[in-house]
Amino acid sequence: MESSSRPKQRPARLIPIVRTQSELREVCLDDMLPNDHRARLLWQFAEGLDLSHSLSRIKSRDGESGRPAHDPHMLLSLWLYATSQGIGSARRVAELCQTDVAYRWLSGDVHPNYHALSDFRSQGGKQLDELMRQLLTGLVSNHILTLRRVSQDGVKVRAHAGAASFRREPSLKEIEARVKRQIEDLKNELDADSGASSRREQAARERSLKEKADKVARALRAVREVQETIDRNLTPSKREREARASTTDPEVRVMHMADNGFRPAANIQFATDTQTRLVVGVEASNRGTDMGSMEAMVRQVEANTGVIPQEILVDGGYVSHKDMQAVAEMGVSVLAPMPKPAKGRLDPSTPRKGDTLETAAWRIRMTRPENQDAYKDRAATSETVHADLRSHRGLRQLPVRGLDRIQSVALLMALTYNALRVIANGWM
Repeated sequence: MESSSRPKQRPARLIPIVRTQSELREVCLDDMLPNDHRARLLWQFAEGLDLSHSLSRIKSRDGESGRPAHDPHMLLSLWLYATSQGIGSARRVAELCQTDVAYRWLSGDVHPNYHALSDFRSQGGKQLDELMRQLLTGLVSNHILTLRRVSQDGVKVRAHAGAASFRREPSLKEIEARVKRQIEDLKNELDADSGASSRREQAARERSLKEKADKVARALRAVREVQETIDRNLTPSKREREARASTTDPEVRVMHMADNGFRPAANIQFATDTQTRLVVGVEASNRGTDMGSMEAMVRQVEANTGVIPQEILVDGGYVSHKDMQAVAEMGVSVLAPMPKPAKGRLDPSTPRKGDTLETAAWRIRMTRPENQDAYKDRAATSETVHADLRSHRGLRQLPVRGLDRIQSVALLMALTYNALRVIANGWM
């Protein structure tokens, strides 16, 4: 009988994996990054900016004692590149400086820690303002940016504060009293036994309690401001509503969001040139409405560029007699949609009782077909910029607390967006 058994198959021959072998390699960090990589382009952009404001704040000087400071151009380029990838965490950027080739190249393998990165962004509001001006005025002088027409729109961004952190005034007073007792208990403990804890532990506990006490005090001031606003603006039947403020970020407010929900947020206004789609103005606030922000934005655009725009495109939420008059006096024409008339009411272009001359002129202006067509640029400009910032630059939830820091983050995102526009169009 013939055997059906087959000969045994020999084991497969594989390349061995050896992880314990020591070897010496010649590696050049510059050769590891392609010449056309975005990190190189953003470094070139950052290197061309004047960072004398940041350099003047550095205490370590040649010929004097002190640890050398990080190059501000390096820190700026790291944040520009991180923001271009939608990364807003300083800890994450610090990690990538040790593992990712592009971040290692930008930092020169110096590996800045997250404190240095966070401090540069949080304390760089004035510097980022100045950098925005440098970029925009340069583009104006080269006749790239004309500011014939600017579009303004706001986006409400989820704040770095939980909904449960919002408390009414009685609760805040209870927390304030509890924190004061804890501070007093800590002092009594140290007086009774000076060796009860190390100096470092003592300083950390005291610092933590003082920071908490400061936030609660700010929240109490904020809740009183909100209550004053409620009493001033709401009808008598709704004034019984109690104001609340956050103990983690007293400067933000609960706002009505685009999805019809209510969450802690900041309102960030962006002004964008419709021709180049460059952001020319940024303002972060805790106002839940856009009304009253048009005049301030026009003045900021003038400060940033040296030019007053000829026209500004806004939606109906910005229209107020005061702002219309203020921007008209600056020579700016407002293009905004007119409200639809109620049934049986007059045509919306007809001047109303109480209209100022500027408001009446706006009604007539918006009846012209060329101005109605021009208004369509608002959606193509502002909404495109907002979509880019939200989808690609991380403008979905704020990584910082406090309006000053929120302003710095918004400026950094706008500067990154502008830098990518400048690079893509060869305007450098």
